[in-house]
Amino acid sequence: MAEQQPASLQKLVADAIRDGADLLRQELGLFRAEMAENVGLLAKGVAMFAVAAIFAIAALIWLTQALVYGLAILVGSQWLAALIVGVALIVIAGIFVMIGKNRFSAASLAPTRTVRTLKQDGDLLTERVSG
Repeated sequence: MAEQQPASLQKLVADAIRDGADLLRQELGLFRAEMAENVGLLAKGVAMFAVAAIFAIAALIWLTQALVYGLAILVGSQWLAALIVGVALIVIAGIFVMIGKNRFSAASLAPTRTVRTLKQDGDLLTERVSG
């Protein structure tokens, strides 16, 4: 009888180690998947900033001169026309920046699901050990 108890204890320890290793492998897989998803969301935010920059530059290059000249005819002043056009272009660029900023805010890099499941696993282990 005394010899079966150490074998049983060894089996329990081996099972615990194996289960712990399996759990760690699963948690690492979840962590990798969650981080890949978060990086994808972050990349979309960066893309929005790039689109904002492209539109701002294109607008400044191709339309600014024409808008300033056209508006100068209406308002009778070259500098006032340039000021009005410049403010309008800044507002458009600001809209795209806000869209990109919102995408960045939505893409939190913290692996929240992994943290939640690790806490649940810790609670479960504590329950099993104490009860």
